[in-house]
Amino acid sequence: MFDLHRLRLLRELKHRGTLAAVAAALSYSPSSVSQQLSQLEAEVGVRLLEPIGRRVRLTEQAEILVAHTEAVLKRLERAEADIAASLTDLTGTLRIASFQTATLALIPGALSILRDLHPGLRPHVTQMPPETALPALQARDFDLVIAEEYPGNPNPRPAELEQEDLLDDSLRLALPEPADDADGPTASLRSLADRPWAMEPEGTTARHWAMTLCRNAGFEPDVRFETTDLLIHLRLVEQGHAVALLPDLVWIGQSPTVTLRQLPRGQRTRRIFTAVRRGRSRHPAIRACRHALRQAAAAATASIDT
Repeated sequence: MFDLHRLRLLRELKHRGTLAAVAAALSYSPSSVSQQLSQLEAEVGVRLLEPIGRRVRLTEQAEILVAHTEAVLKRLERAEADIAASLTDLTGTLRIASFQTATLALIPGALSILRDLHPGLRPHVTQMPPETALPALQARDFDLVIAEEYPGNPNPRPAELEQEDLLDDSLRLALPEPADDADGPTASLRSLADRPWAMEPEGTTARHWAMTLCRNAGFEPDVRFETTDLLIHLRLVEQGHAVALLPDLVWIGQSPTVTLRQLPRGQRTRRIFTAVRRGRSRHPAIRACRHALRQAAAAATASIDT
């Protein structure tokens, strides 16, 4: 019978890409990981890795082993969920990754609900963009991820993950001064062609969406400020240094401090959802967390509407 620990190392290599990344994630030395994988090759009796420059890649036989390992790990996670469901109280650590605005607007309320209902549960929250958090979820670094999907930019939906919608968050054009949008949202965008913009960095989904939005309006935005911190975007708009695209979740607990204008139809909301590994959604801690997040999202939406 193959050693499950070594099979998990092979799976980690598939998801993380390098022996060094596997070693760093699991607090091993690269030489120890390499030795364990060599022993697995001896157990299986076929070559599992082949060198590609300074890296290695999985052979066809290794990919077969990883697919079976995934199935075994899913089954073990279901067993863990069933054991947890048989217990009276929820305990242990629940590892959550969340992007900035969801962390600010939803996480505190959800944590309060979890503290009141399940005091023995220990949520551990990491702020992380979905582009990094979702692969980390597949690699088992987290138990649940709060992520976003921008209009016209659907995320990949790996078969290993289960998604559940949380809320639709409105997106708006933010300006430092009052502005007339009588000519419509596209004209409002186009009128800002010569203004400095604050946007998220290159390579993010939000940046791709924002650039596409401006280009469809007929101009190339002058991006002078790049950060994933939307509170910095807001401060730059407030001080008259830039215009930006801000979600409604920024305003939880406060009234807007800048002028907000609607975006063109089909570009007005981003989808916010939770993701877990397939088979993990039955775990009582995951269910409790999702329930708390739904309550926090309902309260946040109500505060925006009022």
